[in-house]
Amino acid sequence: MRHCKLIVIGCILILLSCKSTKENNRITSTNKKNVLFIMVDDLRPELNIYGQSQIISPNIDALANSGVTFNRAYCNVPVCGASRASLLTGIRPTSNRFLTYFSSIKREAPNVLNLVQHLKNEGYTTISNSKITHLKNDIDEWDEEWHASENGWRNYISEESITLEENGKHGYAYENIDVKDDAYNDGKTANKSIEDLKKLKKEGNPFFLAVGFVKPHLPFNAPKKYWDLYDAEKIALPKNSVFPKSAPKIANHKWGELRNYKDIPKEGQVSETMAKKLIHGYYASVSYVDAQIGKVINAIDNLGLRDNTVIILVGDHGWSLMEHGLWVKHSNFEVALQVPLIVSSTNIPKNKKTNSIAELVDIYPSICDLINVAKPKHLEGDSFIDALENPLKNYKNTALARYLKGETLIADNYFYTEWRKKGKTIAKMLYNHKIDPDENKNLVLESGYKQIVDSLSILLNQKISKIKKDV
Repeated sequence: MRHCKLIVIGCILILLSCKSTKENNRITSTNKKNVLFIMVDDLRPELNIYGQSQIISPNIDALANSGVTFNRAYCNVPVCGASRASLLTGIRPTSNRFLTYFSSIKREAPNVLNLVQHLKNEGYTTISNSKITHLKNDIDEWDEEWHASENGWRNYISEESITLEENGKHGYAYENIDVKDDAYNDGKTANKSIEDLKKLKKEGNPFFLAVGFVKPHLPFNAPKKYWDLYDAEKIALPKNSVFPKSAPKIANHKWGELRNYKDIPKEGQVSETMAKKLIHGYYASVSYVDAQIGKVINAIDNLGLRDNTVIILVGDHGWSLMEHGLWVKHSNFEVALQVPLIVSSTNIPKNKKTNSIAELVDIYPSICDLINVAKPKHLEGDSFIDALENPLKNYKNTALARYLKGETLIADNYFYTEWRKKGKTIAKMLYNHKIDPDENKNLVLESGYKQIVDSLSILLNQKISKIKKDV
């Protein structure tokens, strides 16, 4: 019996020793998977991989063919600074945290172990190129944080727009000039990222390379060859280009971000000609960024890094191109909340799509699972690793989003939003995507939906109550 006990104790010690060695290897191993994290500003999922689209994006399509595309991915707040802060900390926005474009991780979540710090602690070299956080120097743990600085962030080339900028005014909302790709900052960002990949390969350490492309953010500045990909005569306005009568007024907004640009009216809708020009510019900007993404991914392939690199491509929120008569983001409609999300890695299926819901707050825990590092306890999202490994099965059917006073619950085919003031609900909005995917008829006042509204309201409030207010 004593001999058997010694054998058991010996086995336990061996197991503990193996576990300790495994934990130590987590910090020092050079065999960890790298992460190429690509974030595209204002990129809505109007791409060929999501169905019929005029947008020409062969490189994003190719990335989708090499991995899993989420048909139903959503931001948690449709404004860039807040969305990025939530993603990088793994915590949700609240009524007093992560609300606006100038949301700050340092100021609003100073005690949270952000994704960059966590990966650096795990032995990763961390580099941020261009716009990853909205505010510069909002995360101190980057080994390098780089920003292109040509002609300000709006990055005009035309003398007229540059002069307007110098005089404290906005230039035009688009620019179509015959220049090379790296005349604009996104081209420079691609070039910088390629040089980083060469350096990182030589160094041999696992890396987290975050590449932020600014376009298709306003102004829609892209080289002429990308405008020329599209026939201006075939650019069409959305069918639902008028704000729906059944939607509450609070769901509307004045799309102030666009109003500031030259030749955009301060009130009322833009002309049909201008609307088509803006849509054309958005398409051209997406194609331009797609080309830059292709260059970076080609470098991963050419350097022999693809097999050991997880590639994630995501938008920070959606964007309205005159749907419901609205432009830009800043709403609780799906067009402002839905984002493209593609994950490519050697250990997940290729050319697959999943209808399992994902939220941007899920990216932090999912990266941890993809590269086999521990998930911090403060995370409020859910890893979508199961959906990557088995795309045909739905693992998650709800998501939460908020914009200012509006709280949105996405539950299966239902999009339900409540607006509150001083603790009271002042407006509601419900859409059934099974019969109304464009969200044209608010069902809140329909008698047949009262029970559904009541149950969704209860579920929404239950989920909101579970969000951590202090972290």
